[in-house]
Amino acid sequence: MKINEFIDYLKEININVTEKELSLLEKYYEFLVEYNSHTNLTSITQKDLVYLKHFYDSISVAQSYDFTKELKVLDIGTGAGFPGVILKIFFPQIKLVLLDSNNKKTTFLINLIKKLDLKNVTVVNDRAENYIKQNRESFDVVISRAVANMAILLELGIPFLKVGGNLIAMKASREVTTKELDNSKNTLQIIKAKIITEKSFLLPIENSQRTIIVFEKEDITDTKYPRSYDKILKNPLK
Repeated sequence: MKINEFIDYLKEININVTEKELSLLEKYYEFLVEYNSHTNLTSITQKDLVYLKHFYDSISVAQSYDFTKELKVLDIGTGAGFPGVILKIFFPQIKLVLLDSNNKKTTFLINLIKKLDLKNVTVVNDRAENYIKQNRESFDVVISRAVANMAILLELGIPFLKVGGNLIAMKASREVTTKELDNSKNTLQIIKAKIITEKSFLLPIENSQRTIIVFEKEDITDTKYPRSYDKILKNPLK
């Protein structure tokens, strides 16, 4: 995806890119590639693929959710900052927490945030089931891109949300996502959440599948959730 294609495809989903945003994205790309030369962050480093598979893919979630409000957003398993940092570039008013258990990636993110001079961004090197202890029901939005099976993500993510808040799951294959949702019905009932929107589309140029599901938290989560990751994995909620 060339820069002009990136701009044009974003216009198709009603996102107009400013010169400032383009400049920040370019700095992001350059720093990502430079850092990736000595620390493994991503296997995707070719510029047109970074703009397609990381930058466009991340911002495509704005088709399904209104990020123009002042929101406190948690990106679980953010990796090299996707989608959280991209959302912050396009929607600077959000307060963002980037959560990842990989120290090498969070070190990169700390340096990236300084380089891009982004405000109200916190980088946390921790696991979700630990970070929740002091941050229960404190976020408006929890977002995660291709991180975990849906049942696992729901149990880890929903407890972070205020009642009425939204968890956004960014997934690939519609078929796999549908199967994961079918297997998550009990989880949704137990943690008191529901699906409010579901959108599938094709990523431009390569036409690979993407699915975005938005959940809403309906009531306070029992404090026994989330369980430890091992327990979630071995014994899904029933």
